[in-house]
Amino acid sequence: MGVGHAHALYVHEHSPIHDLAPETKVAAVLLFVLSVAVTPGQAVWAFALYTTIAVGVLWLSRIPLRFLTLRLAGILPFILFAFFIPFIGSGERIDFLWFTVSVDGAWAAWGIVAKATLGATASILLVATTEVPGILRGLAKLKVPVIVVTIAGFMIRYLELIVDEVQRMRQAMASRAYEPRWMGHVRPIATGAGSLFIRSYERGERVHSAMVSRGYDGTMPVLSDVRLSGLDWAKALGLPLMAAIAATVALVVG
Repeated sequence: MGVGHAHALYVHEHSPIHDLAPETKVAAVLLFVLSVAVTPGQAVWAFALYTTIAVGVLWLSRIPLRFLTLRLAGILPFILFAFFIPFIGSGERIDFLWFTVSVDGAWAAWGIVAKATLGATASILLVATTEVPGILRGLAKLKVPVIVVTIAGFMIRYLELIVDEVQRMRQAMASRAYEPRWMGHVRPIATGAGSLFIRSYERGERVHSAMVSRGYDGTMPVLSDVRLSGLDWAKALGLPLMAAIAATVALVVG
């Protein structure tokens, strides 16, 4: 089920995390991210525990730290935005270096940075240790609606095809000495985008017709179905359950 190609975010390794069943890893990440999201920012001890769990999984999965760091660059816009919150927040204010900052704003900024970093780390580790077809199978086994899983699979596959098509169009434009660099080139760029949309839509129709002619009924065939034991789930959910307990304690203590 799903696409049969390696994704750029996947790291081929042999580790305990790679060997876990995809549905257990998807459930573990969802539980971990939910636990992080509901934890109050003032519970610093809980975020220290979450960080320890993330570092432990990173070590077990044998994913290079450089690989993770480069992918985390995608959340920089959110982190940069968070740095402005202490200066524009309301409530009690304190002096910090040469500035006056809001206490509530500082806690809010800390919460955004910590939760965004931990959530992104969990997601990156999931896709780095699980191939795309495995993630889609895991979602299906977790009873995610079939239409959602199907759309996700086709989106991942055809997004890469569209990117390749854009690169070919840019190469063709460059070979004709056309390098759009100013606003006067907006119109031909828009025309090219329209052409790309039409070509992508027509390709989708052709692919769908070919699939239907081969018996496609809305679901992809499952080539293998392994029944998991309680031990399999325990291996994957042990650490996220610790995070869930910590989040519950943090909410109760307040």
